[in-house]
Amino acid sequence: MAREGPAAAAWLAELPGIVAELLECWDCVPDGELMYGGVGIVVPVRRPTTEAAVIKVSFPHPGNVHEPDALATWAGRGAVLLHERDDGRFAMLLERAHPVMLATIENNDAVIEVAGRLNHRLAVPAPEGLPRLSERADAWETQLRTDAAELSHPLPRTTVDAAVATVRELGQHQPETLVHGDLIARNILHADREPWLAVDPKGQVGDPAYDVGPLLKSRSPALLEVDDLRRAVHRILDVFAEAAEVDRERVQRWAQLHILRAAFHGRRHGFRRARSGPMLDRLTTFLDGLAMLLTEPARQRSPWP
Repeated sequence: MAREGPAAAAWLAELPGIVAELLECWDCVPDGELMYGGVGIVVPVRRPTTEAAVIKVSFPHPGNVHEPDALATWAGRGAVLLHERDDGRFAMLLERAHPVMLATIENNDAVIEVAGRLNHRLAVPAPEGLPRLSERADAWETQLRTDAAELSHPLPRTTVDAAVATVRELGQHQPETLVHGDLIARNILHADREPWLAVDPKGQVGDPAYDVGPLLKSRSPALLEVDDLRRAVHRILDVFAEAAEVDRERVQRWAQLHILRAAFHGRRHGFRRARSGPMLDRLTTFLDGLAMLLTEPARQRSPWP
């Protein structure tokens, strides 16, 4: 929250009052310890029916606007149920899942398979009014060009060309399908109604294969330690594509675009795990190598004039 400055400080000061009003409005009582996320809080509560639920209140931010829209569309299909919403306060009353993330599972294939299956279940016709990923394609291409020209990096032109080709060929024209947008293993929780349920969606419209990017990036810390990176990465893509029932080539191309954009972003802004120093250098070097690895079987073409 520190990055949001005075606005975040003001919101934090108002937060206890917001929670108190929501408890009264939704006729709930607290039922457990408060949980904190990167941009909000989760309050375990019980409803008059003794049903276990949570009140989630997020910091007002454009990235949080369409979370309730996505959850309402899914209506519990692969994601937590939305019971109530207060869009003005960025608040929701949600089905309670267990605080056990898919990320805690040691079997990497199992993690990727669960995420892929949820991706398939969440890929439903999108409602009106949600942001289209295709509308971001021009900005992606502009940023790729700018980063490739301005930043010091060892990446060959073919790697950047492949990402630009993906933007033009996959990014510009995408299906009217609802996608999670941040389907990482930390956003998949163990639950009672179903073994695993998705939380914290961005609520975007586009290609379901897009969701492999955040998932692969989130697995990077573990991939740093593997002996055979090529084999490990292709295994992730194979398992995800099969479980999600999406085209394997599209999965790899979206993954390559996400990883390259992350490599450039890290050079400009650092990462949450490392803002500077040797760890930042290690991560950017790793992402460079991963972006080049993911380019290898891609069709080589130069979309640049």
